[in-house]
Amino acid sequence: MPAGEKEERVTMEVTDEMLKTMEVGLAFRDYIGRISSMDFHSKATNYLVTASDDESIRLYDIQNAVCLKTINSKKYGVELVCFTTNPTLVLYSSKNGWDESLRLLSLNDNRFVRYFKGHLDRVVAMSLCYEKDSFLSGSLDRTVLLWDLRADKAQGLLRVQGRPAVSYDDQGLVFAVAYGGYVRMFDARKFEKGPFDIFSVGNDESEANMIKFSSDGRRLLLTTKAGCIHVLDSFHGNSQLATYNVKPVVTNSTLEASFSPDGNHIISGSGDGSVFAWSVRSGKKVARWGSTDSEPPLVRWAPGSLMFLTGSSELSCWVPDLSKLGSFAVTK
Repeated sequence: MPAGEKEERVTMEVTDEMLKTMEVGLAFRDYIGRISSMDFHSKATNYLVTASDDESIRLYDIQNAVCLKTINSKKYGVELVCFTTNPTLVLYSSKNGWDESLRLLSLNDNRFVRYFKGHLDRVVAMSLCYEKDSFLSGSLDRTVLLWDLRADKAQGLLRVQGRPAVSYDDQGLVFAVAYGGYVRMFDARKFEKGPFDIFSVGNDESEANMIKFSSDGRRLLLTTKAGCIHVLDSFHGNSQLATYNVKPVVTNSTLEASFSPDGNHIISGSGDGSVFAWSVRSGKKVARWGSTDSEPPLVRWAPGSLMFLTGSSELSCWVPDLSKLGSFAVTK
């Protein structure tokens, strides 16, 4: 692609009918233990990275259905992992209980580029800002730290009163921190002044598990340990768009959900191991896929794609069965 030329991504419209036909097209079953985290690269969208309780980090080329690399982290363990702007560099948190540093790892040569030391307890949330090479981390030590990938020391600190969930919007202008039944919105350029907006999520005061912005920044998706999936208007937070309910999480796992690329559908795990899909526009459940696994699966929708992934003890790639659809729309 010539320098300066903007990438044009073509995707098919996500519809209720299409979601109902989704089925596993590919599965990787070589995991020994639970998949604890996974992340798609925002630009090179065929690249997926996962972290597992077997203390491994794995890089996949999903388009060609191949695992490109497996890197073990036996000394530190691995809990959360995410891509940076460079698809050969990932950021990950440890799981050994004695070193809570975050690590910037080169997948090319299995080399640590930088350590980020500051948290005193397990890191439970990370969110990267691709536009500014910065990221957020939230910990059970009740702090949220703001980092620059090019610097060892944290650039800012926020103290919270509970387990935090954190997320940057795509432009890196705003970030959200959720805990204790409330979402707090911060201007990333002057976060030290405190949140510019605070709104509740109804009567759900249970532990926040994760929070995400939709790709257009207009909606927020928040999950809680009680099995609630909240869809919020990020501009008018008290305008709660929808709440969906699944089986609560009874283990130390995390309840995860993900927007479709157009933001009009949601997929979510459940405490009973199943996966659900809902339409944001109608508020109705579109599909449910059962599971024999008792852990809530991780879920990720591939950016700009009709594929989503689930992960518990195996990594499954879900695609629509187009033979069951009469026609489909293509959008740019």
